[in-house]
Formats: sequence, C-alpha cells, structure tokens
Amino acid sequence: MVFKRRDKRSFGATLRDSLWPRGGWARAFTYIRLRLNRLPDPPHRIARGVFAGIFVSFTPFFGVHLVAAALLAKLMRGNVLASLFATLVGNPLTFPLIALTSIKLGHWMLGEHYDASHSDGLLDIFAQAFVDTRHNLIAVFTAEPTQWGGMKDFFLDIFLPYLLGGLIPGIVAGLIGYYIALPLVTAYQHARKLKLKARLAKLKAKLPPRKSAGEEPLEGAPEGALMPQGEVGGGAIKNRAGRDHEPGRG
Repeated sequence: MVFKRRDKRSFGATLRDSLWPRGGWARAFTYIRLRLNRLPDPPHRIARGVFAGIFVSFTPFFGVHLVAAALLAKLMRGNVLASLFATLVGNPLTFPLIALTSIKLGHWMLGEHYDASHSDGLLDIFAQAFVDTRHNLIAVFTAEPTQWGGMKDFFLDIFLPYLLGGLIPGIVAGLIGYYIALPLVTAYQHARKLKLKARLAKLKAKLPPRKSAGEEPLEGAPEGALMPQGEVGGGAIKNRAGRDHEPGRG
C-alpha cells in the first residue's frame, strides 16, 4: 500500500506515543497551532471549530470525539479540521482531571453527594460495564439472559454525571479557546497577506516596463525610443529600401 508504514510499530510503541508524543506535548501543540493558523478559512470559522473540538473533549463520548466534533463544527458553521485538531485538548494527560472534575460537578448538579474515595472504584465500574456489554452481545445469539447491573451502575454513577458535569467546564474551556484562537489566527492571516503583498510588489518591480497600447518603436532609433502611432499614416513613410511610400498607393 502507498500510505502503509515501512516500519510497523508495536502496540507498546503506539501506546507510548499516544501518552507522550515524540518531541513532547509542547512540540505537538506548537504543530497544532501552526496548522490552525494556516487553515484556508476566515478566522471566526476556525475559532468556532476550536470551540467545538474543546467542548466535545469534555463529554463522555469516548471513541467518537472526532465524529462529534466534526458534526458540532458543521452545525456551528465552523472549520471541521480545526475542530479535529482541538480535540487533542483531551489527551491521556488531561482526561483524568477532566473526568474527575466533570463527574464530581455532575453529582453536585444532580443533588448527590460525591465521595472522593469513590473514585477508586471507577475502573471497576468501567470494567463491569464492559463485561456486561460483551455478555449481552453474546446473549443475542445464545440462550443466556442479559445482564444490565453493570451498565446501570455505569450510567448512573459515571456517564450521566460526566455528561451533565462536563457541560459547564466544556463551555468555559471552549470559549477560552475561541477567544485565544480568534486574535491569533486573525493576526497571522493579516501578517501573511502583508508578506505576500510585499513579495508580489518586489517581483513586479523586477519586471521590465510594459509598452503603451498606442506606441511603436522608432525604426533605427535606440532601444526604448517610441513613436506615437498617430503620426504614422499622415504623410509619406520610408520603407526599408529608402523609397517613399504614400498610404493608399500600391
């Protein structure tokens, strides 16, 4: 295949790069910033895409963040590619903080007391929900009864609080990203236009002067000397043989 990697990476290398990219996260975010600046779209559309991507990163829709960000960007008439880049705000380093903050805030919004020690059992709830999902998929083709206990705990203890609690910090973080991206992209595109304009003016100055539409070069005159075309045809004109030639005569 044309786009297939020559050196196939192992699962461990892929996992390591997802947790800590080559060059570090600072280099990764610098690359994202440069790509956002160079997107061929108005600044406000790019900023809307940034808002969509950051907001979706605060939702519990793991595995479909890219699709959700693209759909939200389309709905907001923002730049889809910018929204995909902005989802990288949610990464293995930030997801634990985002998840715990959203879940705790969600329980508070639901009027429930959230025990901090309960966070130790989050992985167990995720694991039990995965086991129930796998069991129910198999039960469709067998006589085994379905199990929903783990899915119920996951929905009530994690998914619903996460969904509600992620709205406020997601909107706040999205607005921060919007108002940071808007002036940065505007300034970059303005500077890029000025640079392009200066480059075109420099190239234009190197070009030779163009001849006027109503002027012709004088025969035998130095290069660059021009004779108005209106003076040709009024009287006799000498041809190359030195004979007089009047207009109208064969």
